[in-house]
Amino acid sequence: MRPRYRDLFNAMKDPDPIQADEAFDAVLFDRAQAIPDLIEAYSLFAEDLLLRFNAVQLLGFAGSPKAIPTLVGALDDPEATIRAEACRSLEDLRAKSAIPALKARLNDMDPKVRQAAQDALERI
Repeated sequence: MRPRYRDLFNAMKDPDPIQADEAFDAVLFDRAQAIPDLIEAYSLFAEDLLLRFNAVQLLGFAGSPKAIPTLVGALDDPEATIRAEACRSLEDLRAKSAIPALKARLNDMDPKVRQAAQDALERI
């Protein structure tokens, strides 16, 4: 991961919410250039729920089909909040190739994930 994005992801954990939001917004602003770093961030920060969530959300905002494989993989994340956000991100990308994986989430143990998958399938 390039140092700029590593620093910004670390700043997203700042206890000052203004600093954390500024770091998120900085990545959001240049999300198209950050796609490789966002993909790497999802696996690099495997132990950090917040940073994984942010990476998944930003990948959805990126608007690039390059994000789809990582987001499909995130549908199997151990955390329900990540799985639900992956559904929403795939919806944002209108990822038709993810329809089979989203259909599988209709049987998720968490009702929020099931609802996010249903919403995504209806809108893709």
